[in-house]
Amino acid sequence: MIAPDPAVSAGPATVAGSEAGGGLVADVRRIAVLRANALGDYLMAVPALDALKRAYPGAHLTLLATPWHAAFLTGRPGPVDDVVALPPITGVSTSEGGRSAPDVLYDELRERRFDLAVQIHGGGRYSNPFVRRLGARVTAGLRAPGAESLDRWLPYTHYHHDTLRFLQVAALVGGVVGGVVGGVGGGLEPRVEVTGGDRAELARVLGRTPRGLVAVHPGATDPRRRWPVERFAEAADRTGRPVVVTGTRAEEDLVTGVVAAMRRPAIPVVGTLGLGGLAALYERCDLLIANDTGPRHLAAAVGTPTVAVYWCGNLINAGPLSRAAHRPLISWTTACPACGADGVDPAAERCPHVESWVRDVTVDMVAEQADDLLHGTPGES
Repeated sequence: MIAPDPAVSAGPATVAGSEAGGGLVADVRRIAVLRANALGDYLMAVPALDALKRAYPGAHLTLLATPWHAAFLTGRPGPVDDVVALPPITGVSTSEGGRSAPDVLYDELRERRFDLAVQIHGGGRYSNPFVRRLGARVTAGLRAPGAESLDRWLPYTHYHHDTLRFLQVAALVGGVVGGVVGGVGGGLEPRVEVTGGDRAELARVLGRTPRGLVAVHPGATDPRRRWPVERFAEAADRTGRPVVVTGTRAEEDLVTGVVAAMRRPAIPVVGTLGLGGLAALYERCDLLIANDTGPRHLAAAVGTPTVAVYWCGNLINAGPLSRAAHRPLISWTTACPACGADGVDPAAERCPHVESWVRDVTVDMVAEQADDLLHGTPGES
């Protein structure tokens, strides 16, 4: 499987117990939500956070997460009122082994007297014991086979879109989709508000950006999810638009590879913008062409259309839920191109190869969807 997490994926799920159902929890003033991983993972959780805020509009919602969440979300309008940046904790805020939560952290969190603690952070092998130690009156979340139970829980199964999975967890405690309460949206697709500070950061770093800009993001944490850089370059050239190529410092070779392979000049942006500045940049773009990666979710969340290359299994869990403005191109490769190891069974041991699994997506496929989003009229066939 291209992106399994062995800490949270554990084969067929058990049936939820009698506490799986339930409506609103009475007298909720403080909510803790555990979601402490990467950008795309957080953004897919935003609709569930919105649903919780809609159900408990007067409650203070604390996200238990990591330092980057705190930097990005502090002062930003949205469902999160504050962020507790957790230290590295195995299976909770880091994949590294041997990192236990200090007792003083639990003491500090229990002092907040959470009424409700919600776990939307995997199957619960590590996260459920962590959440249970917060001392909340009611706990709710996901449970894989062998994981500790919570007061209200749903079975964790691998092939389930994360946004819908988390919304079902929110529903365990009365969370509902739809409408706006106190400025909080309630749709299926996440939204992120771009602030004046974000736009000021963009202006400081890049100055005035050209009209009609198209962004390209060739990186992805897992090399198997990366479309070849020369194909990104050709697809970008075929838009006929000014192009900006974005990436982190670790992705600098990919960014420079795309720029070097293009026939038209492009602007490289490598590690010079924070997430807020990147959101402002994508807001200025007419389109993003990318892999399955956090920046694709960020572009979509600020209202920018996207064309993205997805491996079929990852599309189920993390693809866009709508198609009017977001077009995933799907690779149907189901075995490792190097050794033939199975990639569909989430319980299968991962082979050591890192060759791209998405090479069967052609430039023509991407260019066609990019052209349709840049020039087509919604509703046209």
